[in-house]
Amino acid sequence: MFKRQIIAELLRWKQSGDRKPLVLRGARQTGKTTVVKQFAANYSQYIHLNLERTADREFFTRYRSIDETIQAIFFQYNKKMEQIADTLLFIDEIQQSPEAVALLRYFYEDYPALHVIAAGSLLETLLGRSINFPVGRVEYRALRPVSFAEFLAAVGEEQALEQYNKTPLPDFAHEKLLQLFHTYTLIGGMPEIVAGYAKNRDLTALRNVYESLLLPYFDDAEKYAKNAAQIQLLRHAIRSIFYEAGRRIKFQGFGASAYSSKEMGGVLRTLEKAMLLQLVFPTTQTEPPFQPDIKKSPRLQVLDTGMLNFFSGLQKDLFGTRDLNDVYRGKIAEHITGQELLSENHSFLNSLHFWVRDKKQSAAELDFMFPYNSMMIPVEVKSGTSGKLRSLLYYLDNADAVFAVRLYAGKIQLEEHKTPEGKSFKLLNMPYFLSGRLNAYLDYFYTCP
Repeated sequence: MFKRQIIAELLRWKQSGDRKPLVLRGARQTGKTTVVKQFAANYSQYIHLNLERTADREFFTRYRSIDETIQAIFFQYNKKMEQIADTLLFIDEIQQSPEAVALLRYFYEDYPALHVIAAGSLLETLLGRSINFPVGRVEYRALRPVSFAEFLAAVGEEQALEQYNKTPLPDFAHEKLLQLFHTYTLIGGMPEIVAGYAKNRDLTALRNVYESLLLPYFDDAEKYAKNAAQIQLLRHAIRSIFYEAGRRIKFQGFGASAYSSKEMGGVLRTLEKAMLLQLVFPTTQTEPPFQPDIKKSPRLQVLDTGMLNFFSGLQKDLFGTRDLNDVYRGKIAEHITGQELLSENHSFLNSLHFWVRDKKQSAAELDFMFPYNSMMIPVEVKSGTSGKLRSLLYYLDNADAVFAVRLYAGKIQLEEHKTPEGKSFKLLNMPYFLSGRLNAYLDYFYTCP
């Protein structure tokens, strides 16, 4: 079953004492409808409204009150009102009806027993009409691509998944999990791609599927952009993000264009709200609060590493690799690590963090800063020995941190080291395929004597 993590999150929502209507946020093709259908097995009654259908949309325009609307829905779908507390109502493509969005507050206020989930595409609302979800009357969960753990389950590697979930990982499981992770990195975590690979194990058969993943975005640009210039701007941005992903970018001239910083900044932020990408701004601070500096160049994280590999032509470079750091100057290893770190948390506000020192004579950059308890743990994705971690050592010499993580192709090791200035610190070396379990490993190793 795909999306085990989000299903578990939805079960917690179902059992909550102060449950609100849930808006499931995610980019197109991340499996929102499939997840809700799987989750619906936990209810005795399930109603699926697709507001792209006129008949379903009319429930929210024809009736004057929330009472009439709910009664009409239950009547039309032949469901029992007396079982409302064990009913899941799924409102799909909710962006098609501002009236349905407005009504979410009344589901919460007047019918709290009814379990309501809404989902839909955000790009339409960002480009076209303004639709505002009722503040304080709904809650959100983010749906992202399939994680490595979910990939293992999807392709039938249950024994590998069992070992992956052990802390610490047994040595005998390392090599097989490393190779499986390389396959996962190659194809990515888009549900339709993973399902196709699980069925046929044929990468060449997935080409049309990859191409179909972007078509809805181009269609939205055609349908909802205000003019021809905005259509071309969006099309350029969507094509270019996969070539620029994994790097720090500048808005001015993005993707080898003549577009201005204002034009590209606006469209990239729109695509970020649609969850096709994330603009990760660095922090320059060495003590809390670690506030992103939006005046500096952000690093570009796209939705899925498999899409990045396909659309930028990197798939062939990943075949047979022993170390992801050997591909694309280590950017693929960093990018899939970021994707796995995001998969740990379904909060819509979950984001990535990294640290920089932008000085001409002594520039330094840390790949990630990982929030753990009340701290930020510095994380580097490297293939070299610990002595080559120049930016990490510089950061440790100028911060209160005494614990750091290196993600690489090797096995788990906890080492004691000193910085060039003599500061003692612990370095947890762990294989990058365990980046999705970083919290668990910090719990296990951080307090080690």
